[in-house]
Amino acid sequence: MDLTPYLEGLRADLAALAAPGGPDVARAAEVLGASLEPSARMVLLEALSDAAAEITTRLNGPTVEVRLRGREADLVVGRAVPEPASSGPPSVPAYTDGELSRLTLRMPESLKAHVEQIAAAESISVNAWLVRAVTSAAHEQRPGNGRRVTGFYQA
Repeated sequence: MDLTPYLEGLRADLAALAAPGGPDVARAAEVLGASLEPSARMVLLEALSDAAAEITTRLNGPTVEVRLRGREADLVVGRAVPEPASSGPPSVPAYTDGELSRLTLRMPESLKAHVEQIAAAESISVNAWLVRAVTSAAHEQRPGNGRRVTGFYQA
């Protein structure tokens, strides 16, 4: 999905609003429109991502993802991939209260590339892989889930 027409529409609306103010105001609106474009593009991508996440939670099975290719956003509909049995401890709680929240995560580019490779190898989205990893890590931090070895040894 090319976001450019939407951004051009926003610029045109801004120019039309500024036109009655004269050439100085029109020029200021033009400069403002150009400087707002990256921010507006990000807002549109966030809206698309939020919509995709909401649609996915309402569907029973299929998933909707937003993939960024260059400056274009693609909406991709896929099938939910069942998690392998060895994805984590069997008692990992499922946090499925239906409410989704956005979190900005910053990481080194090399780690991001590695996570993308792992997720692709498992045929799941990076978001799904990260949610699974965080869920597993959160489970490990619960009281009573310490790593303690018990037993005996006989020589």
